[in-house]
Amino acid sequence: MTVTTSGPAVGVRIQQQSRMVLPDFLQSVNLKYVKLGYHYLISNLVTLFVVPLILVTLIQVSQTTDLDQLWLHLQYNLLTILTCSAVLVFGLTVYAVTRPRAVYLVDFACFRPGDDLKAPFHSFMEHSRLTGDFEDSSLEFQRKILERSGLGEETYVPEAMHFIPPRPSMAAARAEAEQVMFGALDNLFQNTSLKPKDIGILVVNCSLFNPTPSLSAMIVNKYKLRGNIRSFNLGGMGCSAGVIAVDLAKDLLQVHRNTYAVVVSTENITQNWYFGNKKSMLIPNCLFRVGCAALLLSSKPADRRRAKYRLVHVVRTHRGADDKAFRCVYQEQDDAGKTGVSLSKDLMAIAGGALKTNITTLGPLVLPISEQLLFFATLLMKKLFKADVKPYIPDFKLAFDHFCIHAGGRAVIDELEKNLQLLPEHVEASRMTLHRFGNTSSSSIWYELAYIEAKGRMKKGNRIWQIAFGSGFKCNSAVWQALGNVKPSPSGPWEDCIDRYPVEIVT
Repeated sequence: MTVTTSGPAVGVRIQQQSRMVLPDFLQSVNLKYVKLGYHYLISNLVTLFVVPLILVTLIQVSQTTDLDQLWLHLQYNLLTILTCSAVLVFGLTVYAVTRPRAVYLVDFACFRPGDDLKAPFHSFMEHSRLTGDFEDSSLEFQRKILERSGLGEETYVPEAMHFIPPRPSMAAARAEAEQVMFGALDNLFQNTSLKPKDIGILVVNCSLFNPTPSLSAMIVNKYKLRGNIRSFNLGGMGCSAGVIAVDLAKDLLQVHRNTYAVVVSTENITQNWYFGNKKSMLIPNCLFRVGCAALLLSSKPADRRRAKYRLVHVVRTHRGADDKAFRCVYQEQDDAGKTGVSLSKDLMAIAGGALKTNITTLGPLVLPISEQLLFFATLLMKKLFKADVKPYIPDFKLAFDHFCIHAGGRAVIDELEKNLQLLPEHVEASRMTLHRFGNTSSSSIWYELAYIEAKGRMKKGNRIWQIAFGSGFKCNSAVWQALGNVKPSPSGPWEDCIDRYPVEIVT
């Protein structure tokens, strides 16, 4: 593999030399159409059988029943008709009152830092060297991680990290939080014409920075939100906390229906930069970058017309009962007393196990019946008949049109692309977000959704699968459906650079 640069505008070009093997196109095409035919047949099996059955029944009844006698009979049973009608009306009323309301994503905004916060590789390594905290082996380790990370030359680090030596103070951390949260919220309020006083629910998630007063209190104070607002601050929940925040807001909107919910997802880097030499704790320095996303959610039926998406499902998986999973992303002090976040060498295996559990729950909710039958048949052959067959991996491309995989690193995206049998275009948004903005933690899935919108690919009815992993260990999924042909909102994070993407990757 060779790594070359193609100018600051494009970033890194990755080239891999491999022997090309032409596939058997005839077999591939045949299998493709056989599978499509099977999928459509199974998916419409009920319709194909029920509709003819109903037609035959209606014809039979019309031929054997005297319709005049039936009408006369109903005329003299007015009490029965009124009773049945009352029961029907009552049942429909109860259903309408108690059924869960749809939750809509009216709009969202992602923070775009200024150019003065950009951290090209050369500047990053030079600053690391000049701090005097890192040994030569640690500097070399960080250089290799950067080259293999999938990050580009235009990611951002907070202002405190641009000084020599860095100035990671509480004041600087607060300044970073205010800059990213208020920047995203200002953009959201401007695009939606929302008055801050109309917000009834506020959920903020930030894993590593939880000051007093809280981040949610900082937002209440800044925008002078109303006194009876229901505010929540989620901490320590890692990169998957954005989906957790959406799930919490969804549940609150079922109880407090005539209001709006705002979700803010971010991470704070200033006080969480690691200045030691333990290699497992140096990786976050190379991957995590500045970012924030703000979402406006509503359960008001009237907001459906202007909303971008409808929330379809949220599935959460927590593997914290397992000790290895619990400690695979762990904040601790090294032998020199320096604090950082340690990433276990078992992280990818644990993430794979969490993903397997998550999609086992999600699959029956989203996959067509054709895929579920194939999966069940394979499982039956393996368990009951002890057949030597490979486990069937459901084709999630039949359930989703777009994938927003947490941009935690190139290895995460590579593994999900391989295990879910996705195509390069399905992980394009994740790879380009990692390249342009780095790992922005829980907000990364929103930069990815903004990328898809900026490319003009979001069409009415499209389904989106957001997948996020976080400490604990957690794997969380959110499924959205586009309510129209979605256009990017003004002042989006990709507004002035979308034409330069995707970065070409030659294999």
